[in-house]
Amino acid sequence: MLSSILGAIELGMLYALMALGVYITFRILDFPDLTVDGSFTTGGGIAAVMISHGYNPWLASVVALAGGLTAGACTGLLHTKGKINGLLSGILMMIALYSINMRIMLGKPNIALIGVDTVFTSVNPWILIPVIVIIVLLLMNWFLHTDLGLALRATGDNDRMIRSFGSNTDTTKIIGVSLSNGLVALAGALIAQISGFGDLNMGIGMIVIGLASVIIGEAIFGARNVIHATIAVVLGSIVYRIVIALALRVGWLEASDLKIITAVIVIVALVFPTTSRAIKQKKLAKKRTAELTGSLQKGVVGGDLHA
Repeated sequence: MLSSILGAIELGMLYALMALGVYITFRILDFPDLTVDGSFTTGGGIAAVMISHGYNPWLASVVALAGGLTAGACTGLLHTKGKINGLLSGILMMIALYSINMRIMLGKPNIALIGVDTVFTSVNPWILIPVIVIIVLLLMNWFLHTDLGLALRATGDNDRMIRSFGSNTDTTKIIGVSLSNGLVALAGALIAQISGFGDLNMGIGMIVIGLASVIIGEAIFGARNVIHATIAVVLGSIVYRIVIALALRVGWLEASDLKIITAVIVIVALVFPTTSRAIKQKKLAKKRTAELTGSLQKGVVGGDLHA
């Protein structure tokens, strides 16, 4: 039990990098980017191929990051310069990346990383993973508070207003989608190294997992500002993995039920905040109605006494 929880926390921290990437497009840019499913595999495939051919695992991780940045930039260009709908741009790039990833992985559906050095070989994962996540979190929050980062955030809020100020929203969108998929690819590279293999289908469903982490984090921990929101996303990723680990220990659930468990978690995370707000609004409305009724009754009684 304890080992599965610890394993879930470890995976949750790694998948938090991917969730932070999804947060950039989903929350900051308000861009429905499905490139994630392909770029995650791109990162894992690049890292697996390079490491298996004797390259330094840190170099392989950096190249995987670059691969994700390139994939995201292509999606951004399709949307901004090609004038293709954002959702369709992501779908097209995701489809294209399947063939590209097959080429990257030299036509193999799976590449093992057994008996080779990875970034986790010389450093304990429980030390390295938190350090990587904290560094990425700090760099991301620093970037989002720069002029370019503020322009990125403003573009997601109201791109027409930003264009009226003379800012190039096409550039900010390309940068945002590129950074998002770069983080996703980096997560894929690290997941491949800690899992011991890179698989052609390892990215399937990543967008749902990323959204689940974002939504769960915001629902449980709130999102008062950008810094608080990014921390909530990391914690949401960890909570999501713990819930999955506990759910899979239920006797009548199997590993094949992982997708439906994820769907149920996302549905609950989406419905719960809305339902809570509706209940609070009803209670507030009843309270105000009661106060108004009481004030009117007092006014009527006072008027009768005065008469």
